[in-house]
Amino acid sequence: MGTLYIVPTPVGNIKDITLRALEVLKEVDLILAEDTRRTAKLLLQYEIHKPMESFHEYNEDRKIFDILNKLNANYSIALVSDSGTPTISDPGFKLVRTLIKAGVKIESLPGSSSVTTALAGSGLPTDQFIFLGYLPKKASKFNFLIEFITKIYQTKPTTVIFFESPKRVNKSLKILADNFPDSHFVVARELTKIHEEWIRGDAKKISKVPIKEKGEITILMR
Repeated sequence: MGTLYIVPTPVGNIKDITLRALEVLKEVDLILAEDTRRTAKLLLQYEIHKPMESFHEYNEDRKIFDILNKLNANYSIALVSDSGTPTISDPGFKLVRTLIKAGVKIESLPGSSSVTTALAGSGLPTDQFIFLGYLPKKASKFNFLIEFITKIYQTKPTTVIFFESPKRVNKSLKILADNFPDSHFVVARELTKIHEEWIRGDAKKISKVPIKEKGEITILMR
């Protein structure tokens, strides 16, 4: 029986990859990549030449059992996403769950994550936090989310973390600020990249400061 390695890749700065991640990528038989073109650039940078297969949200269901068969044939396989830690708001959860049930060995490597990188640099309390993935597009689901956060706040002060699309970030921030006027907000944009940017402020300030609608965005509030 082979092993599936969950391998984090840099969220921005290519130098943030770990020595162990490089070691695993060099030794496995196969790399499952969310976007093979993007992963190929990372592998080329470190002179890693291994077979790759695409593995993303649109083909995950149909590829799971082929991957399981390979692992049963003693393949060692690495799972990577475009950036950060696989399965965290990225494909892979269904695969990992299936493999665990099948008794396959899973090794999850520590490493890069926008969630913890943003939290550590936010200046917000880190004693208790919750990550809620991407903010919902539909108004009804957004309203449900607001109710959910309200209940969390009533229980215990908690730092809440989201991802958001750059095209929706300003609209979403205004909705959050209007509903949580006593909260402090932090927006982390393009983490670890050349144009990394942090915007911090109370609800009144954050709803008036236009956020550049470009790049990868993490929102934190408390």
